[in-house]
Amino acid sequence: MAIGWVTILQAVPWSDVIRNAPRLADGARKLLGMASRQPPAPLAAAAGTTAALEARVQALEATVAELHEQMLASSQLIQGLAEQNAQLIRRIEANRVRMRWLAAATALALAAIIWILAG
Repeated sequence: MAIGWVTILQAVPWSDVIRNAPRLADGARKLLGMASRQPPAPLAAAAGTTAALEARVQALEATVAELHEQMLASSQLIQGLAEQNAQLIRRIEANRVRMRWLAAATALALAAIIWILAG
């Protein structure tokens, strides 16, 4: 069973994983930094004056812009992880097919050996 895992781990495109790891880590760090910022303190309504309402609108627009940046950063991070996951799945599927062929070849070789020894 350990040989199967070794084979799978050897077939993983580690150069791609290692090459993409810093980009994914930076994206995760950036996303965490954005998400962990303290939210702005709510503005006190100053008796419904126009200036107070404009200040609140500007604060809300800034918050929406920051949330949009976080959404883009998380989307990029998710896309990178999805690409890596797809590469790993392709490799695992190739190994699964290869293992079936090897199992069939082994069974045929074993049958041939048994037939030769019995004959």
